[in-house]
Amino acid sequence: FNWQLAVLAIDYWLRGGKEGQVLYRSKRGWVWNQFFVIEEYTGPDPVLVGRLHSDVDSGNGNIKYILSGEGAGTIFVIDDKTGNIHATKTLDREEQAQYTLTAQAVDRDTNKPLEPPSEFIVKVQDINDNPPEFLHGPYYARVPEMSNVGTSVMQVTATDADDPTYGNSARLVYSILQGQPYFSVEPQTGIIRTALPNMDREARQEYDVVIQAKDMGGHMGGLSGTTEVKITLTDVNDNPPKFPQSVYPMSVSEDKVPGEEVGRLKAKDPDLGDNGLVNYRLVDGDGMNMFELSVDSETREAVIKLKKMVDFETKRSYTLKVEGSNPHVDPQFLAWGPYKDEATIKISVEDADEPPVFVAPSYTFEVEENAPEGTLVGRVHAKDTDVANNPVRYMIPRYTDVEQFFAINTEDGMITTMRPLDRETQNWHNISVSATEIGGHHQDTKVRVNIKVKDVNDNPPEFATNNEVLMCESVAPGKVIETVSAVDKDEMAHRQHFTFSLAPEVAHNNNFSLKDNRDSTASIYVLRKGFSRLTQDVYYLPIEINDNGFPAMSSTNTLTIRVCSCDSKNTILSCNVEPYVLPAGLSTGALIAILACIVILLAIVVLFVALRRQKKEPLIVFEEEDIRENIITYDDEGGGEEDTEAFDIATLQNPDGANGFLPRKDIKPELQYPLRPGGRPAANSVDVDDFIKTRIAEADSDPTAPPYDSIQIYGYEGRGSLAGSLSSLESVTTESDLDYDYLQSWGPRFKKLADLYGTKDCSIHDGDDGEDS
Repeated sequence: FNWQLAVLAIDYWLRGGKEGQVLYRSKRGWVWNQFFVIEEYTGPDPVLVGRLHSDVDSGNGNIKYILSGEGAGTIFVIDDKTGNIHATKTLDREEQAQYTLTAQAVDRDTNKPLEPPSEFIVKVQDINDNPPEFLHGPYYARVPEMSNVGTSVMQVTATDADDPTYGNSARLVYSILQGQPYFSVEPQTGIIRTALPNMDREARQEYDVVIQAKDMGGHMGGLSGTTEVKITLTDVNDNPPKFPQSVYPMSVSEDKVPGEEVGRLKAKDPDLGDNGLVNYRLVDGDGMNMFELSVDSETREAVIKLKKMVDFETKRSYTLKVEGSNPHVDPQFLAWGPYKDEATIKISVEDADEPPVFVAPSYTFEVEENAPEGTLVGRVHAKDTDVANNPVRYMIPRYTDVEQFFAINTEDGMITTMRPLDRETQNWHNISVSATEIGGHHQDTKVRVNIKVKDVNDNPPEFATNNEVLMCESVAPGKVIETVSAVDKDEMAHRQHFTFSLAPEVAHNNNFSLKDNRDSTASIYVLRKGFSRLTQDVYYLPIEINDNGFPAMSSTNTLTIRVCSCDSKNTILSCNVEPYVLPAGLSTGALIAILACIVILLAIVVLFVALRRQKKEPLIVFEEEDIRENIITYDDEGGGEEDTEAFDIATLQNPDGANGFLPRKDIKPELQYPLRPGGRPAANSVDVDDFIKTRIAEADSDPTAPPYDSIQIYGYEGRGSLAGSLSSLESVTTESDLDYDYLQSWGPRFKKLADLYGTKDCSIHDGDDGEDS
């Protein structure tokens, strides 16, 4: 379209300034073509966008057209004479849909504006050059199995970069390219839905669906884009558990102990997670008391275990019925049937070569002590419980009868003694008997046999105590001096008692008598008076003791009676036993006094030795001792009372003492090492430096010379001396008449001193330097 702009109504140019003021300008006009450019144009020549023309342009070429704004000079160029605008590049509406430009007409010679600037827009016209795109693909979706037809799975959305307001370039239609007949898609919304009923996850779990989006409303010539959607069916409990077998045969040996595993079984459930969980339980069978069921937490198998020991000879087979059921049932699928199953287990008991079994769990026998060798104690019996019923052989393990008191017949189990037994030594014998099956696997069984040794009255009675009886010299006739009792090593029954009597040889003695109290005790009486320990201090009284055993046993025991001296209250003072304990002529107090004197003398000797060691001074100076002496001489220039830097004598200790030679400090060594040959200088030597070096070498080479003297170093001048400085350096003047030229010949050690005093023109400025030199 072409049209002419007579007047551009722009408020700023038409109205402005103060209120009510009207601005006027000269009439002008622009003429141009429709400013639309089709995108993606690929022609050989630049595209003519339009033409600008001003009313003041008379066509003589005096007017120049200028273009500015977005893309001016790069994308859009203008012919400054004709005003024609061309697009030099291919435009893409998806990058930029329009451009704002400004045109102006100026005088070609003076560049003065002839028209005010005018703004216009160049629009890029859209074409269908962009296919639809799924920006978030590929997609993943989940839907429960067995879902109804039309169940929504998910929605996919595609985008088109073309202009949705112009034509059908961005009008999309969805379709399914892959995934029929299981799923479908709504053309306008992109919602994917199930298309088949009863899709079973156990048959197929995953589906790959391809969705297409096509622009131009799906018509021919439109562009399209696709995306993949992976759809997974999630599990529901739609399958009951099922045992693969209806009958499970198992076996168990009769030698198995309770708790051992017999067998396993498992019901199959194709569902997942809690939907496939199966619980097991025993519901019936004659083996419910003999077996138990548990579940393996890892494999989820039903484990049959032995609850009680089985016996092949008693019962050879058992039957169990096991039920497997789902604990989590979906009410939606209850009508599909019961979610449980049953299986039968048949367990056969296998025969095992079992060891023999004793008819009794333990045996207790009795045998009299002192019974002769070969006396029968008792009999044990074991039998083979196996079907073969093999014979059994018996033996006594030696570790249970170390001293070999008993023997056993290997065939019939008869136990006999091998030597007499003593009840007083060992009243019980606990042994074991082993029974072994002949011809089997040599398995043995042991049984406990307790043998009690019965008592026989074979020990005579004796005194309960063997204490001496102490009797006063002044004892009165008829007085009881002792009551004796007896004991018997034999087993003492409640009826057993002892009788006492004097031995026949003393039955008629004049000193003592005995009275049997008939309660297993007897009293000893005195028959006379006038006992004296000087005449006889000890009396021996034999007493005969009898028991009431069968056969009766008796023994003679001697009672010792000692005569003692007593006071008026019959308190024993001493007996004749004292002279045998103490040395003759010495009492206990005398012995204690002698021992005390010995201890005091030893303490004095120890104290004397300790004092001597403290006062003794070592004559040898050991290396580890830190000996320091402060030698202060008062004929040098020092600091008086404030001089605390005295010389440390420890620095003059002989270093050669470390080699093992320790000089004594209380004597002066008489032997001196000879001087090195040629070491002593001539008496008339004028080289004082050599003289000092020689003296130092002699001192260093003499390891026996102790540090009797020391050389004080005057590198420090003390403070606070009442006498003041003794140095003569401070009193020297530059006009001194003394001649010190001879110092030049004393060697390099005195060169500094020679320089100071040898030249009279030199002034002394530092007394301390002189002292140091």
